[in-house]
Amino acid sequence: MLNEAISMKITPSVKSHINEVDWDNLPFGKVFTDHMLVMDYNNGKWQAPEIMPFGNLSLHPATSAIHYGQSIFEGMKANKSEDGEKVILFRPDLNAKRFKESCERMCMPVIPEDVFVELIRKFTEVESNWIPSREGYSLYLRPFLFATDDFIGIRPSETYKFVIFACPVGAYYSEPVRVKIEEHYTRASRGGVGRAKTAGNYGAALYPAKQGQLQGFHQLVWTDGIEHKYIEESGTMNIVFVINGVLVTPSEESDTILRGTTKRSVIEVAESWGMKVEERQVSVEEVVNGVKDGSISEAFGAGTAATIAHIAKIGFRDEILDLPAIETRTFSNKVQKYLDDLKTGKVEDTFGWCVIV
Repeated sequence: MLNEAISMKITPSVKSHINEVDWDNLPFGKVFTDHMLVMDYNNGKWQAPEIMPFGNLSLHPATSAIHYGQSIFEGMKANKSEDGEKVILFRPDLNAKRFKESCERMCMPVIPEDVFVELIRKFTEVESNWIPSREGYSLYLRPFLFATDDFIGIRPSETYKFVIFACPVGAYYSEPVRVKIEEHYTRASRGGVGRAKTAGNYGAALYPAKQGQLQGFHQLVWTDGIEHKYIEESGTMNIVFVINGVLVTPSEESDTILRGTTKRSVIEVAESWGMKVEERQVSVEEVVNGVKDGSISEAFGAGTAATIAHIAKIGFRDEILDLPAIETRTFSNKVQKYLDDLKTGKVEDTFGWCVIV
């Protein structure tokens, strides 16, 4: 395993293309920074990582990740402090923990949590000039791991490649989102890989999500895979409700729900503010009736890409349910501002969540 010092080779890019970026028209996930970090696993151990110029990867046609799906990833952001003097990572320890759990579930070699955080920190330091100073902008970091054996046979690979790359990004959603409660297709079933952040989960979701988009929705609200009676999560986000003044969200005890850093942070902030929080089963019936009778005053997605994505409309069968106006939503607006301010050093980090690069 890597030693504590993490010996790392850095090969700088010959020429930066940062001045070619149109910062006024920045699409999410399509502009990439100058470098990437690459670390290989072979002969039963991790090799020394290297930060090198960003470029294509060369793969054998029999690369096992392509055929058998051993591929996992994480998503996180780096921000600059308000004065521009500091680079801040938000709770990378939770991403490291989830990445480790995904490795274990997918029969992949674990990267120790402290090593994962240090690799993220070092890579972010190298690419820090790519972190936008504009409000609402950040540097999106994508660490991922995939199997690399050139072998056709169903077994865990013996070799792997870990990569980190980054994209400067603006807002993921430009407007409040419209979601549809999905009662036929399933994101994950008990005993499956729903808790792992593995590529196959997202591939399986593409078709039903596309059908929802054709009907005018941004995302689906996934329900349980057995009866489709209980809310689980929404597309790229966890889902949260304010019901009669109580913060309510589906429990993560089930192995069908991805454990989210943003949702966990929302919960802990709410509790620190004295708000009652319930992590429990949330039925479709409760949500539909709650929107209709007004007991649900707020609904939002919580995730790295969007932070807080206000839900404006919920589609259920042949109905479109309208939620209260965004400006009336006391909690979600307040927590969104608080988390944004925390990530940029505008408020004191009393939780100890921010890692200074």
